[in-house]
Amino acid sequence: MDIPSYDDMLAAHVRIAPYIRRTPVRTSDYLSELAGCQLFFKCENFQEPGAFKVRGATNAVFGLDEAQAAKGVATHSSGNHASCLSYAAMLRGIPCNVVMPRTAPQAKKDTVRRYGGMITECEPSTTSREATFAKVQEATGGDFVHPYNDPRVIAGQGTCSKEFMEQTDGLDMVVAPIGGGGMISGTCLTLSTLAPETQVIAAEPEQADDAYRSFKAGHIIADDAPKTIADGLLVPLKDLTWHFVSNHVSEIYTASEQEIIDAMKLVWKHLRVVMEPSSAVPLATILKHPEAFKGKRVGVIITGGNVDLDKLPWILG
Repeated sequence: MDIPSYDDMLAAHVRIAPYIRRTPVRTSDYLSELAGCQLFFKCENFQEPGAFKVRGATNAVFGLDEAQAAKGVATHSSGNHASCLSYAAMLRGIPCNVVMPRTAPQAKKDTVRRYGGMITECEPSTTSREATFAKVQEATGGDFVHPYNDPRVIAGQGTCSKEFMEQTDGLDMVVAPIGGGGMISGTCLTLSTLAPETQVIAAEPEQADDAYRSFKAGHIIADDAPKTIADGLLVPLKDLTWHFVSNHVSEIYTASEQEIIDAMKLVWKHLRVVMEPSSAVPLATILKHPEAFKGKRVGVIITGGNVDLDKLPWILG
């Protein structure tokens, strides 16, 4: 495995600085009181493509040499990585081909196309996604930028925690959602050197809890086609992200579908920012396990805000 280093994260921070936003940190007295701890929300939903994944995607795209860049990039993604890679490719002026599940939210498909990404649809399973992608990559020759199991991507995601610690003067814990583990791995990469005393906590939907089960079992357990409202967390861990999860994550907590929806509503109402269901999982788990966070300074990474406004979960019921 080509495991990214802290120096790789620092290099990524310099490389992507001209292209991404240093996102703000927000607080809410109401939410902190409700949770019984001091909450600090890092608003990666304020990135131009609406998600943290622009960090890793931009690091990968602008790290390509001219010969490979000419062939473009390719990936498979349920939405946010596809959008962010398309955005980064647009900035560099190179092609981007993405494979997306046919069930991916229309809002995310629209964003990919707005940035010039070319979509090939697949069935909503890991098997179909990877098989379809193999055909697309063979046809295009684009550099494969994996959504999370890529050292360039993990190094880029790690820049978020670097900013977070600078903006808050330190945290006792940082909580982020976990699907494939790109953001969690980047968080572990940065904090294990920059602030080793800070615990990294992962949050996952009960209906897509393969990372939780993997963490407890001590080896990767992969589900092929889990179903959850948190559509950004449907993919399994891979070898690189498992390295960081197994070595640096302190705990993984899960939340039910209703708890995720309730947390999403709370943030929309009291923090007054738009987040997607996947981003609500950390707050849902904090509220579900208050004893684990009581009295702590807790950082929460709001990973994305790309939500279909015509299909809000509390309206659909």
